[in-house]
Amino acid sequence: MIAGIYIIFHFDPKYKTGIILGVICAILLAIVMILIRQFVQKMNSQTILTYQLSGGFIALSLFMPFYQRAFPTSYVIPGFSDWMWLLVLAWFCSVLAFQFSVNALQKLTAFTVNLSFNLEPVYGILLAFFVYHENKELNWSFFIGLSLIVLALCLQMWRVWRQPKLSAVKAL
Repeated sequence: MIAGIYIIFHFDPKYKTGIILGVICAILLAIVMILIRQFVQKMNSQTILTYQLSGGFIALSLFMPFYQRAFPTSYVIPGFSDWMWLLVLAWFCSVLAFQFSVNALQKLTAFTVNLSFNLEPVYGILLAFFVYHENKELNWSFFIGLSLIVLALCLQMWRVWRQPKLSAVKAL
């Protein structure tokens, strides 16, 4: 993963801010996944989701006045179309995705689940590529870095898949 990010970053430094923020988010996500894995052993996943989304709502609500002051906008309240998109994104990208990740955390390690989360920016880039045809900025370093990231994920999944088989062989 790190080699893939390095290749993308090294040959295209104009994305420095995005990559630095992405690495910070990945570190914070790793910490959260470790904490959630501990909670999921003791609590119901819906309770954890309620705490997580409530905490996010409260934090963003407290942060909003500072954001509005730094980046003033002409409108604050979303329109009907915006609300529909927010609901779709909230249900599919937050609630459903969280349920899947909690189920995965019950069966996989926090490391493996976090490794798969690191592909989220890649999904976003590929969706922008296919849906909005925003591929003018992508060059060969992106595709080499993407290949290394996908290879790291595949190797980890292969290792996890083989692990129960290796344990069974060692037990014999």
